[in-house]
Amino acid sequence: MDSFRTSFLHAGCTFTGTQNVLHGTAVENIWTVNVVLQGCDVENGYLCGSMEALNVPAADCPVLTFWEGEIIDNKHFTFLTGQWDATRDTDLIHWSKFPSFHPLRDAVIRDGGRFLHLDDLDYIFMRWKERFFVNVGADCGLTIAGFYYVCFHRETGSVEGIYYDPLSPPFQKLALQVSTCGRHGFAFPEYSFAQRARMITSHPYDVLMCS
Repeated sequence: MDSFRTSFLHAGCTFTGTQNVLHGTAVENIWTVNVVLQGCDVENGYLCGSMEALNVPAADCPVLTFWEGEIIDNKHFTFLTGQWDATRDTDLIHWSKFPSFHPLRDAVIRDGGRFLHLDDLDYIFMRWKERFFVNVGADCGLTIAGFYYVCFHRETGSVEGIYYDPLSPPFQKLALQVSTCGRHGFAFPEYSFAQRARMITSHPYDVLMCS
């Protein structure tokens, strides 16, 4: 898709940065985050990858998760989430945290932004939803009940994200920059994330535990 206009959304691209939790206007907790894209199918508005959180205050070791993403393209996915406990107001509040969304806000309020020409923008809007823990159990100190609203810069590959989970501190901020962008997806020695994703429906609790 030539109109997609970015070199940073394909299997093998890696990103590094931070996620922080705010208490009022002050940063309460901050940890390092590494993301690897495992696959990207822009024609169907889909991507997936792994997310590693390091130095999480409540976790005993790095926490690795598998996530799937929805690309807002107005063909497969729109700005209105319609799941994961996100209402229309939730969507507007969180998308509006991104300055690049402001010119689109009225159209999204009016009709969900379904007629916006998103290919013309310098930014790609997405949702990232963590599906399961890879190396720890659910009591690791982090939750994956929510999801990220994501704003991705086509030219630089920078990522801004806002985490939404009604039971977690609001407006946790994810900030990532491209670190490498090879052409191969990452796989563990014993299994790949693609295999892992296929296994999850039949073995939801089969995880590799921290030693």
